[in-house]
Amino acid sequence: MSGTFVSGVRTLARGVREEPRPFRIAIVGSVIYGIGNAASGFLVGRVTEGVVVPAVTGSGPVTTAQVWLAGAALMAVTVVLVGGVLLRRIFGGAFTFALQARYRRHLARRYLDLPLSWHHAHPAGRLLATAGSDVEATWQATMVLPFALGTAVLILFAGIAMVAADPVLAAVGLLVVPALLAANVVYQRRMSPLVTRVQQLRGEVSATAHESFEGALVVKTLGLAGEEVERFRADAERLRDANVAAGRTRGAFDPVIEALPSLGTLLVLVVGATRVASGSTSVGDLVQIAYLLSLLAFPVRSFGWLLADLPRTVAGDARVQTVLREDATTPWGPRPVAPGGPLTVSASGLSYRHPAPAADLLGDGSGDVVEHPPVLSDVTLEVAAGTTVAVVGGTGAGKSTLAGLLVRLVDPSTGEVLLDGVDVRQLAEGQVAGAASLVPQSTFVFDDTVRGNVALGLEVSDEEVWQALRLARAEAFVRSLPGGLDELVGERGSTLSGGQRQRLALARALVRRPRLLVLDDATSALDPAVERAVLDGLAETGLGTTVVVVAYRPATIALADEVVHLERGRVVDRGPAAEVEARDAGYRELVTAYARAAAARAVEDEEGAA
Repeated sequence: MSGTFVSGVRTLARGVREEPRPFRIAIVGSVIYGIGNAASGFLVGRVTEGVVVPAVTGSGPVTTAQVWLAGAALMAVTVVLVGGVLLRRIFGGAFTFALQARYRRHLARRYLDLPLSWHHAHPAGRLLATAGSDVEATWQATMVLPFALGTAVLILFAGIAMVAADPVLAAVGLLVVPALLAANVVYQRRMSPLVTRVQQLRGEVSATAHESFEGALVVKTLGLAGEEVERFRADAERLRDANVAAGRTRGAFDPVIEALPSLGTLLVLVVGATRVASGSTSVGDLVQIAYLLSLLAFPVRSFGWLLADLPRTVAGDARVQTVLREDATTPWGPRPVAPGGPLTVSASGLSYRHPAPAADLLGDGSGDVVEHPPVLSDVTLEVAAGTTVAVVGGTGAGKSTLAGLLVRLVDPSTGEVLLDGVDVRQLAEGQVAGAASLVPQSTFVFDDTVRGNVALGLEVSDEEVWQALRLARAEAFVRSLPGGLDELVGERGSTLSGGQRQRLALARALVRRPRLLVLDDATSALDPAVERAVLDGLAETGLGTTVVVVAYRPATIALADEVVHLERGRVVDRGPAAEVEARDAGYRELVTAYARAAAARAVEDEEGAA
């Protein structure tokens, strides 16, 4: 428990240092609230002694002016209390939400800085849970922190007022405070493992939901909705059970914490009645002490809320810090890409391993990356400036991995990639992205306009956008859209066909006039005639672009100056397409498979027609 408490306090102290202004104003409001409550208790005692008791018993004269003065004093204290509450709540909320926004920005920046290999090892759903529920859990305690600190001020001033009124009754009444603190400590100790478990299960539920939503097309086409619902149900029920366990503990302690101040007030009234009867204290002092104790009943519970939130703070912060302190960074050098035309690309001794999925982000070291067997082994590649090289290979040969290495989506386990003779790891940040573009097979289209998807943050004119669309053979279908460049394409381009999405992605790359263009089977959704027109257009533009294309269609390969045949992560042959086909049986089997399949379908169609 002490470890959790200390860690939680350190996290909250860090939050105070990072967002001091709203916290200070919230504390001012909370202190005003505490002093105002103590003052109201003192006033109630004095009004009772000087106005109420004489008026009821007839023991002395009570004037209208005295009544109005007493009412005005109580009203003034109430106004001060309201002001304190407003300051505490408004700026306490601003303090909490400012910290949440700050750390969500930090996480978003860190997610973007971390290399793609790290993301391959960490489920997107859990990363979303870290940016969402874990950040919220980390700073939830700050919502009640100013209230708790203001309650400490209230206890101090209320205690002074009680002791000044009657030390004996004050001692009896203040016995409630250590009893409440002890109950809250036991409560926090019981709740700590429960809320940690809840936080972990929230991440698992988020990961399962995200995976199901991302794979909605597969789930629906394979009729797996029932299985996915069952998988989500199991995770949701585990989260429910953990929440119920935490709720039971809260339910067991809440009545105790609620009852203690009431029992203290009752004890003060019993003892106080005896002391009033014996003349040892006055009715006003008894009312003042009982009233102050009743005022403490609700605020003192803020300690319990704070202690109950500390385990969530520690658990959430551990996950957040695991990401923020992750050292899997992409190092950049100082060098720029040399100016000029198309880039020369060379790679030597390339090997790469995909990282295995990491464990949950618990901040306990369990997120260490374990590596798979190599996807690429000792790959050497030379692409002359301005030429086109086709990379051909079967499924799992390492083609997409090689494409990612050439534009530095990931770094090789061994070996190096050179652009114009410079290792990409020596280039300054942004240099590779400014000179090279990758168009993947799985294109992503944002829920934006056509213009927004093509330009994507680049300051270009509409004419430049149209030019890129023409090169990608997308101009005709874009002009047919009701909004043209301003047409919204829907989430993930839901209003477009697969081929249209690929052509938009290709235009997105071309508008940047890349000196190296890597097409990772980026025209697979186009029919052969359109694909040929696109590739012919690229060849005829004279953009000064070196092209590396991952391909399997003979028509695509025919446009290449050279072919590289990958098999099981190794280069088994390279050279002009005709030469490689003549001497490499494996390559010949690959490139003729498409033609053989098309011929077989044609024969089947003819037989069916007959």
